[in-house]
Amino acid sequence: MPNIKPISDLRNYNDVLHDVGVGEPVFLTKNGRGKYAILDIADYERTQATLRLMSELAKGRRSGETEGWLTLEAVEEHLGIAGE
Repeated sequence: MPNIKPISDLRNYNDVLHDVGVGEPVFLTKNGRGKYAILDIADYERTQATLRLMSELAKGRRSGETEGWLTLEAVEEHLGIAGE
């Protein structure tokens, strides 16, 4: 269950930060609406790495669709692992 707190709870920020854990962000609301999320740094870094990976995969897909796909043999040759 998500940990949702009003932004006014930041007056006692140590209590709010104590509730943040890996896989357990704290969501802050302002005027009853979601406004901020406080994440553990490990979660933040994992999210950023996932976004970078997804971006690179999308670039590769676009490249394949516009410039043509490589065969498995061509990839193996390019990587120097052909015939292994």
